[in-house]
Amino acid sequence: MPYSESNALKVLSGIKDPRTGRDIVSAGKLSDLIYKNGVLQVILSIEPALAEGFEPVRKLVENALSQIDGVDKVLVLLTSHKASPKIKKVEKKPPQGNPHKPRRPQGYQGDSKIKSVIAISSAKGGVGKSTVAVNLAIALANQGKKVGLLDADIHGPSIPIVMGMRGIRASTEEVEGRRLIKPNHQYNIKVMSIGFLTDNEGPIIWRGPMVQGAVSKMLWDVNWGKLDYLIIDMPPGTGDVQIGLSQDIKPNGAVIVSTPQDLALADARKGEEMFRKVNIPILGIVENMASFSCPDCDSVHYIFGKNGARDEAKKMKIPYLGSVPLEIGIRESGDSGTPIALYDEAGSKVFSDIAKNTAKELNSL
Repeated sequence: MPYSESNALKVLSGIKDPRTGRDIVSAGKLSDLIYKNGVLQVILSIEPALAEGFEPVRKLVENALSQIDGVDKVLVLLTSHKASPKIKKVEKKPPQGNPHKPRRPQGYQGDSKIKSVIAISSAKGGVGKSTVAVNLAIALANQGKKVGLLDADIHGPSIPIVMGMRGIRASTEEVEGRRLIKPNHQYNIKVMSIGFLTDNEGPIIWRGPMVQGAVSKMLWDVNWGKLDYLIIDMPPGTGDVQIGLSQDIKPNGAVIVSTPQDLALADARKGEEMFRKVNIPILGIVENMASFSCPDCDSVHYIFGKNGARDEAKKMKIPYLGSVPLEIGIRESGDSGTPIALYDEAGSKVFSDIAKNTAKELNSL
């Protein structure tokens, strides 16, 4: 059988940290897991004072992983980072680096020919971020642009479902001396998701640094080719993972998705603050599930509140990119893998207008 990263993580989850008693994965000791040509490299981060006592764990990891199918050799590296010496002079603005920032590989970069990267974000889950990301990508493609779509939601990848690509797996190809992942094509869009790299639809149990590394590699190690826009469906939230991804990927701009509901808008404000702190321009806010048109009584209902995101955009002094109605057709189209921007005239216009507004704000930067 070929090597499986999920099997490797399962094995590592059974090895305990001698100091805390927790497994080394949940204890945050696993910094990276790299497999290439039968060689599995494991990087464990530990405190300098614990280095000597961790040697038995290193050997245990090496022996356990060597039993996995497809692994010919295991290299286990222990890294420890000492704190920098204190200095008397205090900087006014201390650098805000990402301690888990992945390193770019040498050679050809898969994202080298992408003109603009747009992050689609929501601090709160369940507001339709992926639906907006997919239909925005299709709307841009309908306008003659070369578009890519990257599913950065490692724990809950939904792009394969919404794009009608369940069960599809990724392949690789040689590009200028490097073996890169070949993105799949659907609806005239290049698509990449962690769902194309896993064997089933079970949960992916990874900690923050591994999530950041996986997404960065799907940007750098995927042969995206020439693109006008790469749309990134970001994972929900405003924690270390989101901040790290924002710093690593460095999008040209971000779009915040929210419903009109006060609870969602409170999280939208957190997302807006996060992007400002990492110096990423906010292109605007999209109001999803804005209104519901009753087919029986011909009246409009504002189920989650009226104009909440529009009013919030004014308060935050960011552009209002448009609204998306709450419609059965949008939900059904996502479940069936045929996004509404492909075929529905009204739905296509909604996302076409949002795409035009987004491009306009991006070009004004």
